[in-house]
Amino acid sequence: MGGVYSSKRIADFFAYESSELDWCEDNYKHSEHVVEYFNTISNFFFFIISPIMLYLMHPYAKERSLSIHTVWIMMIFVGLFSAYFHMTLSFVGQMLDELSILWVLAAGYAVWFPRKLFPSFIKDRSTFSKLVLLITIVTTMLSFLKPTVNAYVLNCFGIHLFYMVAVEMRSCTDQKVLRLAKLSMSLWALAVSCWISDRFGCSFWQRLNFCYLHGIWHILIVMAVAYLSTLIAYLDASYEIPYSLPGLQYWPCDKWAVGFPHIVLKRMPKTQKRC
Repeated sequence: MGGVYSSKRIADFFAYESSELDWCEDNYKHSEHVVEYFNTISNFFFFIISPIMLYLMHPYAKERSLSIHTVWIMMIFVGLFSAYFHMTLSFVGQMLDELSILWVLAAGYAVWFPRKLFPSFIKDRSTFSKLVLLITIVTTMLSFLKPTVNAYVLNCFGIHLFYMVAVEMRSCTDQKVLRLAKLSMSLWALAVSCWISDRFGCSFWQRLNFCYLHGIWHILIVMAVAYLSTLIAYLDASYEIPYSLPGLQYWPCDKWAVGFPHIVLKRMPKTQKRC
């Protein structure tokens, strides 16, 4: 009987609408197999932007550390798990969605956290990365105790990242870098506003028959990550590989006001063979 009961409990975790969360979009409006249709398909942008950023950031990652690619590889999983969660609103989907974001943040901290801010007992990035891994594993286990709190905790990590960037920007005079910082913060603020409005102002948006702000959050947040991660990568390159003379460009055209930002190395990298 115990085995049957355990199997039923596990099945309940995978069941449709077993999560405590239910976003503003009307359930099963467009498909009997997809609970939140627009919230599900909006994650498609993760599968477009992540490979583009992997390609654009490769020259910098090749010179600095290929582990940097982990961030955008994991962002693909964020899109995959988020789509599964909104398709099913299952407890397992919720946990996969939120924990994948946690691990993306952990990867970002491990590869980009400034060495000058390391705790005094940590002397190298390898040790710091192991500490981040340990904290992330513990946080992952604790997140199962109160899953509804996870999203707020993750947003707090985001606030900390922006605080660190804001501190760095105080001494920056490069207008191109400052513009990227402003765009990053604007996209993030707009994305968070959509998330909060969908979560706490649902009745208002239902009266307007516009219940898609969480889906818009998906699109804005992946763009915000593209801009912010490039900004952080530029600051990291300036400290860690200054000999390569890192710069900023936008794809597909650097003259456009918008595009995908990436790092360019103006001087031949040391890892490249010379004739």
